[in-house]
Formats: sequence, C-alpha cells, structure tokens
Amino acid sequence: MAELHPELRENVRLLGELLGDNIRNYPGEEIYQLIEEIRAAAKADRRQESGSGQRLVRLLSNLRDDQLLPVTRAFNQFLNLANLAEQYHGVRRKRGHQSDLMVESLGEVFGRLQSGGVDAGELHRKVSQLRLEFVLTAHPTEVARRTLIMKYDEMSACLAALDHDDLLPAERDEVLDRLRLLVAEAWHTDEIRHERPTAVDEAKWGFAVIENSLWEAVPRFLRSLDQALDGATGKGLPLDATPIRIASWMGGDRDGNPNVTHDVTRTVFLLGRWMAADLYLRDIQSLRAELSMWQASDELREQAGDSREPYRVILGKLRERLIRTREWAETRVNGEPADETDILFENEDLTGPLELCYRSLIDCGLETIANGPLLDTLRRAHTFGLPLIRLDIRQEATRHAEAVAEMVEYLGLGNYLEWNEEQRQAFLVKELRGRRPLVPRNWEPSEPVREVLATCEVVAGQTPEALGSYVISMASTPSDVLSVILLLREAGMKFPMRIVPLFETLDDLRGAPAAMEALYSVDWYRAYCSGQQEVMIGYSDSSKDAGQMMAAWAQYQAQEKLTEVAQRFDMHLTLFHGRGGTVGRGGGPANRAILSQPPGSVNGSFRITEQGEMIRFKFGLPRLAEQSLTLYTTAVVEATLAPPRAPEPEWREAMDWLTERSLKAYRDVVRENPDFVPYFRQATPEQALGKLALGSRPAKRKPSGGVESLRAIPWIFAWTQMRLMLPSWLGSDVALAEAEKAGKQPLLQAMRQDWPFFRTYVDMLEMVLAKSDLRIASYYDQILVEPGLRPLGEQLRERLAGCIDHVLALKEQQTLLEDEPVFAHSMKVRNPYTDPLHYLQAELLRRNREAEQNVAAEGSDAEVVPMPELVEQALKVTMAGIAAGMRNTG
Repeated sequence: MAELHPELRENVRLLGELLGDNIRNYPGEEIYQLIEEIRAAAKADRRQESGSGQRLVRLLSNLRDDQLLPVTRAFNQFLNLANLAEQYHGVRRKRGHQSDLMVESLGEVFGRLQSGGVDAGELHRKVSQLRLEFVLTAHPTEVARRTLIMKYDEMSACLAALDHDDLLPAERDEVLDRLRLLVAEAWHTDEIRHERPTAVDEAKWGFAVIENSLWEAVPRFLRSLDQALDGATGKGLPLDATPIRIASWMGGDRDGNPNVTHDVTRTVFLLGRWMAADLYLRDIQSLRAELSMWQASDELREQAGDSREPYRVILGKLRERLIRTREWAETRVNGEPADETDILFENEDLTGPLELCYRSLIDCGLETIANGPLLDTLRRAHTFGLPLIRLDIRQEATRHAEAVAEMVEYLGLGNYLEWNEEQRQAFLVKELRGRRPLVPRNWEPSEPVREVLATCEVVAGQTPEALGSYVISMASTPSDVLSVILLLREAGMKFPMRIVPLFETLDDLRGAPAAMEALYSVDWYRAYCSGQQEVMIGYSDSSKDAGQMMAAWAQYQAQEKLTEVAQRFDMHLTLFHGRGGTVGRGGGPANRAILSQPPGSVNGSFRITEQGEMIRFKFGLPRLAEQSLTLYTTAVVEATLAPPRAPEPEWREAMDWLTERSLKAYRDVVRENPDFVPYFRQATPEQALGKLALGSRPAKRKPSGGVESLRAIPWIFAWTQMRLMLPSWLGSDVALAEAEKAGKQPLLQAMRQDWPFFRTYVDMLEMVLAKSDLRIASYYDQILVEPGLRPLGEQLRERLAGCIDHVLALKEQQTLLEDEPVFAHSMKVRNPYTDPLHYLQAELLRRNREAEQNVAAEGSDAEVVPMPELVEQALKVTMAGIAAGMRNTG
C-alpha cells in the first residue's frame, strides 16, 4: 500500500505535535497521557493484537464525565487538522513537487481532443459558449463552524509559507509561531454550534466562499482558460464570456423549510448586492492606483474631460456609485427606506465603465496594461455581476397549484384542483396569452398562498443576472410549470425566468421524458423559453427510494430519454444534477461522473449542486477552487466534444436484469421488513442527529413519520456514523451475487472495461465499501440494539461482507482500493483517530438511552430527557469528528 507523501506526512506530524502541546497545557498531562494510551490501543486494535480491542473499549467506557469532552475534542481536532493538511497538499506548488491530486491541465485536454480529430474552430466555439454553473446549497452537512474554517484556511497559508526554500531562520520561526497560535486558538474554540444557523446565516456563509476563495480563483482560472484556448486555436476567450457561473439555494430553497420566507429571500438578494458593491469597491480602489496613465481614446475623453489621469476620473465616478449602492443595500437590509438615486442596479452600469477603460487602453496600444488587473475585474463583473450570486428559488408544485386554485375559486370559475390536466393547461395557457391581470385587487388569500405570491413579487423585482432557476419539486405535468410562470407574471415579472421541473423518485425519473414531451407540446411554452430548457435530476431521494444501483440506472436512462425528447423538439437541454457529497447521494469524483453521463446529455452546458462540506473541500482555498474549476471544465468540454460510447444492447439488458434484483432486495429490507425501522432507530445515532445545529432546515419533511419522511441527508449521515454505509450498497450485493451465479461475470467485466457509466458505478461502490467497517458496525449493535433485533444487524453485515467479495471478484483484486493506494492509506492513517470516536459515540448513546428509560420508569411526564451537558457536548463532538474522519456527513 502506498505511503503518504513525505511532505504531507511531515505536515500531519507537525500539526499533531502542536495540538499535543496545547492538550498538555490544557487540560493537562493526565488527559494527554490518557489520549496517547487510547490512540496506542486503537493502533494495536487495528493491527489485531490480542486483547487490544477489549483494552480500547475498557479505556473509553471508564472515562469520567469530565474526561469525555477533552478526549473527543482531541481526536476530532486531529482529524480536522489532517484534513486541512491533505487539502493543502492537493494544491501545493513547492518546486519539484507533483501533488498526488493534481488534475490534467486545460492545454493537455485541448491537445488530446484535437489529436482525436476535434476541429480548432469547433473547440473555440464550444469553449466560448460553455455554461458551467455551480449551485451552492444549504444542505446541512457542514459540521465545522465558520470561525474554525477561517482558522484552518490561515493554517493552510502558514503551511504554504513553510514550503518556501529561501526562508531565513527568523522568518521560519515567525511562521511556526503563527501556526502554533492558530492551533491553540482552534483548540480553545468550541467546535460545535449551539444554535441552528438561520437561512440568512447560511447565505452569508455562501457569500464568504466567494469573498475568500472564488473572487480570486475565477479570474485566475479564466486567465488559464484564455491562454490554453489561444494556444490550441489561435484565439482567446471572448471578453464577455462567462463559462463559469455561481448560483445558490441559500435563502431561496423553501421546499420543506418553513424558515425560508419571502422576507428572507429579499434580505439575501440585498445582502448579495451589499457584498458585491463592497468587493468591487476594493477592486476599483486598486485599479485607480494602477491606471495612472494619460493616453486615452476620444471615446473615454468625452466622459473624462481634459484630466491628465482620465482613467482615474472614470473609475472615481464608478467608485462613488458603488459607495452609494453599498449604503442603499445596507439601509434596505435594515428595513428602512433608501434613496435609489444613481445606484448601480443593472449589470451594464458596472461593466460599461470598465469596458470603456479596457477599449481605450487597447486603442492606445497599451494591451499589457489592459490585460492586467483591469481584465480580472472585468471578468469578475461579467461572472458575478452586481447581485454577486444567482439565487435559485425552489418550491413544491402543490403550493403553486393551491395558489392558482384560490384565485380560480375567488373568481367563481370552478375547482382548479379537481380539474384534469387538459383543463388546467387550457386555463393557464389562455391566461398567459391574455393581457389582463388575474389577481383581483380586493382578494384576501390564505396565509400559505399569500407567502407564495409575496415570494413571486420579490423575484419579479430582480434583474435577470440576480436569478438562477425556479425549481419545482414534485413536478410531473405541464401545468406545474405553467402555473409558476402565471404567478410570476401576475407579480410583475418582465422577462422569462428559467422554470425547472425536478424529478426525484424512481417513478418521477421514469415519467420525466413523457412529462417534458407534454410540456414541449405546448406551443406557447416553447416560444416562452426560446428553445432553452433546464431539467433537474434528483439523486438523493431516488437513491433512498430505490437503492443506489437502481437509482443510478434510472437516472442514466432518464437523461438519455430527456436528451432525445429535447432534440426532437429542437430544444437545447441543460441537465441540472442535484448531487450530494456521498456516493449514496450521487457524489464521487466529479470528472468521472461527468464523463460517464449518456452521450449527448452534456452539450456545452452543465449545472450541479455543491453542498455542505464539499463546498469547502472543492472551493475552500483559491488554488483548490482553481483546480476544481479546471477539473469540471475539462470534463464538460470533453463530454461535449468527445462523448462516451453508447451502451451496447446486451449491456442495457444486463443493467435491467441487475437492477430488477437490486430494487427488490433493497425494498424487501427497507420497506417490507417490520424490524428495519426499529433497528435503524436503535443501531444508528439518527435520533440524536437533531441535537447537531447543522442547518436551518428540519431533519424531516414531516414532524412524524418513518424512514420515508426522513430527509436523504440524515438518512445517509446516520449510517455513515456507524460505518455500515447501508444506503450505498444494499441491493447491489444481491444483484452482483446473482450475476455471479448466473455466469454473467465476464459480461460485467466487459461492461466495466468499456462502459464509463458502469465502471464509475463499480468504482464508487468500491470506495464506499472501503469506508465501511464490520467490527465497528457490530459494536454499535452489541451496545445499542435489543437482542431481538440483532439478527437483522448480523444479516446486514454478512451481506456487506458478501458485497465486498463480489466487487473484489468483479475487479479481480485481492483488497479494496488497489488502484487508489493514496486514498486507501489516508483511510488507514485516520482509523486510529476515528475508532475511539465510534466506540465513544456508542457508549454515550447507551448512557443517554438508559437515562431516558430510567426516567420513563419513574413516571416522568417529560417527553425528552435532557442529557448531562458534558455528555451531550461530547456526543456532538463524536458526530463531528466521525464526519471529519469520513470526509463527509450526508
């Protein structure tokens, strides 16, 4: 097995030593020695030394309440420090160093495509028209607090400084002192949020990602794209090209989140404009210092007058308007009326003066100056605009239907909800073709409908650059889309917003092509969307509904058919992939996922959600963000210009055969076994997850209900915490076993060799199996599950072990991750730190449940027994630490 890179190992050692020094200082030598004893026992247990497992469990179960928190915090902090060292290692630029995580460059990919026969003109056209949009979502899977994330980022900067070979001894000591201070600050900072973030807090966190990372990374990436394109085709990127766009659901996603109101959405729009004005002000201040030259075009002098420094005059006027814009936004955020005179609102108000300066410099032969920081600011202006981020709105289809129904009922036109789809469509299209308002002036809608209409009014008041897509959950008919357009028009919308149906469950995915065909058949709608359509594919709920193998195949087939239907109607389709970070939610290496999409489905445009801790892992540092943007862009360009081969008919038949068995095997357990839900509740920390103040959204769509009402994230989170990883493999085990028995192994091996979709599926399954742990899952059962339910746990672990064997046989390997040795070793290094957290978590859950049972036996009326504060805090830290060790939550 590959060892960690020596420099990565050295950084992990350095950070670990600094943490150890802090633990020695506080809470003291006794705790430090106890932690070292636990760590040694965990390492010995992993080496399977006799009696080491019992010794580890004994050490942890004997911890006093006052020892719980420092011990759990120590292991959690080490895992976070190891993560930041790995993250930095992926982008380090030390001379002669090749990062293990370096991605193929843009120039290399362009060259490979041209060698494969792609014409230079076609390459330039596709790259210039590229539309790759990242949608930052508020899914509550980021465990680390923002204050700690900022400290970790500065620690990364210190590691970068230490990589310089020319540091003087005093300079090196200075960096080490700063690093020592930051580790101390992190150790003495509470790592757990005690109050849930509001939806506005989440939006601010999204803005911070732009401020701290993407603001620098995007123009730097666009420079490299421009140079690579010029090198490959002789022409660079057009000045106003926006191949990268950033959108967000934070403050706009109201599906199942009652905390996202129209007031929240309005506030988030205004905060985005405040932050944008502030960021552009910093750029303009720098540019005024840079652009001191006197040569200027007649066009610019007309606006600047006879000044000897005409560029500073133009930028000075822009600066004044930015200051007024920032003040206006701040006043509006505070709920006060604000003067809108001469503020910047339309994007051209910002890009116009910048482009004027750029053209003038080019006209005067000052290309070098034009293509300096001014070009970076201009590209930021085109990418982020004055709103900073494009806000998506998401709402459930029934909420719109109810709003239209109340209007129709008030007007005495009948019961809209009882109309069939044909009647609904006819009514909606007739109203959309007409010009009169539908909403009566004196009408008093119900509170839920009032909220829907108020949201539409907020949306209608924005510029096109401020808006992403209006996503409709549970959409299945044309009227679901048409009703949103009508409601927006009634609210005063002056331009066509993208309306995006979301298909999530297995039945939704199967019905998606027919639903879109029905929508495209509405002539009025085709004219409305001008031949452009976006469709969102949900990964999380389809996986929870049908199991990972069936969901993956249903998603693939839906995308194929959606692409074919769109082509028939001459519509350009953009697929919006609602992926999570974990394999169980459609996650995994992004470039491989994109390159395994059906041929033709990635046609120069691609939209994808990025959520929770994955935002930090991909975009948390400028260099990391630049690398991620490169990785995604090369994959989208390659999938567009050199798509993978279509699957052979026998491969399709094999997938149908496999998924028929995987679906039945998955649902037989999750839906049909009466012991499953009680086992899930007992074996996992699912019931305690609500104690973590992760996000603004409730963990369940409904306050009561079983697994079906649980959101996909806590469903995945709970199984990950106890290392059974069930959602990612259940069903696949039976399908692969029956394929072996039926003699289909050679066929599956050919599919894995020649079909990127199947290869990626098997590799992702292998990765999640490598994160599973039979011993730890068994320990949770032993400690937490009543004897009558333990046979189910034993059966599931046997099936997990069988699934591992089937994957190894399919890949013809002896051990998991043979072709991913760096990742395998990273997991091995983490195990001695995650193992104690698992054992402690099980112990703490047991203590809490016993306390609840004792109180219940004594006849207390309390519904929930509060845990002792130290115990509850320690339990929360175990959840955060295990999430850090697994590098994902949900």
